[in-house]
Amino acid sequence: MSADVIEMIFTGLSGLLIGTGIFFVLAGAVGVIRLPDFYSRTHAAGMTDTLGAELIIVGLIIQSGMSQTSLKLLLVAFFLFITSPTASHAVAHAAHQAGLKPLLGKFRAPHPSELDQSEEPR
Repeated sequence: MSADVIEMIFTGLSGLLIGTGIFFVLAGAVGVIRLPDFYSRTHAAGMTDTLGAELIIVGLIIQSGMSQTSLKLLLVAFFLFITSPTASHAVAHAAHQAGLKPLLGKFRAPHPSELDQSEEPR
């Protein structure tokens, strides 16, 4: 295979990983908005943001090639892989210690047309 074909494959793979990472970050943002309680939101934010950021960083590593930038991105990915789940756990644990109870059972989010529009935003 020629160098142009290999470069095109790396560029495509990099774009695919970055796009997939962006999808997971956006899915986590939607989860934070739509999920019913604090613990579900924390889980959505912690898991999807970690995976999304890792995929984006791996895509950037492939795009930058073998360079000092790749090493720096690898270090960022390592620290993010360690700190993001730890921070999510610490926040959820602090909420549990403060007495915040999760919503249990079936929950149906109200449709926007069902909401009372006269209330002030919280």
